[in-house]
Amino acid sequence: MGTHDPAVLRRLLDIALALGGVRRTDAVLQTILDAARELTGARYAAVGVPDGEGGFALFLTAGVDPPTWEAIGALPRTHGLLGAMLGDPEPIRLADIRRDPRFRGWPAAHPAMKAFLGVPIIAGGEIVAGLYLTDPVDGEDVDREFSEADQEVVEALAAHAALAVVNAQRHERSRELSIAEERTRLARDLHDSVTQTLFSLSLSAETAATLAGSQPRLAAELDRLRTLAATAKEELRALVDTLRPADLGPDGLATALRRRVELLRRVHDVNIRIDAAGGRAGVRRPLVDTELFKVATEALSNALQHSGARRVDVSLGATDTGVRLTVRDDGQGFDPARTGRGGGQLGLTSMRERVDALGGTLHLQSALGKGTVVVAEVPCA
Repeated sequence: MGTHDPAVLRRLLDIALALGGVRRTDAVLQTILDAARELTGARYAAVGVPDGEGGFALFLTAGVDPPTWEAIGALPRTHGLLGAMLGDPEPIRLADIRRDPRFRGWPAAHPAMKAFLGVPIIAGGEIVAGLYLTDPVDGEDVDREFSEADQEVVEALAAHAALAVVNAQRHERSRELSIAEERTRLARDLHDSVTQTLFSLSLSAETAATLAGSQPRLAAELDRLRTLAATAKEELRALVDTLRPADLGPDGLATALRRRVELLRRVHDVNIRIDAAGGRAGVRRPLVDTELFKVATEALSNALQHSGARRVDVSLGATDTGVRLTVRDDGQGFDPARTGRGGGQLGLTSMRERVDALGGTLHLQSALGKGTVVVAEVPCA
């Protein structure tokens, strides 16, 4: 049954309507996964979202029972056929996965599989996930190969998934931003008001204890009050630190970037240079530092793992209206018009959405053999 079959068309429409109300990426992908398995008769199915570091940030399965999945152990890596599909926008349909030269074998406890259908989920020109199906059966539970009609149906599902995944990720990111901004606001308010009140209380108790003079019991109680105020102040400071964004310490983005670069220098044989303005480039809104740090981390990961660069330059500085982050490498570069061929590893959509959420702009310059430049500009107001 292909997409011209009325029953399949109705099912695809039902799925598209159902996805409109789903706000979590994992729920979107599980819905697509179950539908693909249902419409193709696949015995096993999986969907994976690459993390850009050779693994999967999210990997969901259907058809594998929990004890078997637990026995298999660690999540798969993005190599072999799984990796090949994440680097090529074309679907892969095989009569026998074991005969393909890219096949790397099964881990212990993994069920044997034969027929294979892999379809990338492409959003914004990037491969954001891979949908994998194996071993379809007909109505009498007889093994068969995937047909062209099966592939057509799964490609339609992948198209629905792409839009739904983007919408879900935007919703999740917006929610995360709102929560983190509220945490940052609360941390700032606690620091500016309650901390100062406790400090004043401590000083007042110390002064009163001095004035108590010949009344030792009163002086002792006032000294105890001063000690309690100091303890409360330290506990509040610890609470404020936990409310700050997890990626950055109190010293801000510039210091966090220097620390990250120092760590990467020890891991990679690449000349990494950084020019980051000390302190803060203007008074930035809550979370700008955190989101720019994530953009910088993604851009650095691309340069170090995918470009073959020998030198990477990171710069951070103020503009007339905000702050600018630039990550430049001398690697092999790529054609931005064809990022779909391996875009899932580049994370360009993720970086762009982070910057867009802050009201900024992300500029990308690259060409084959000429390296890549990523520039993020975000306003302060």
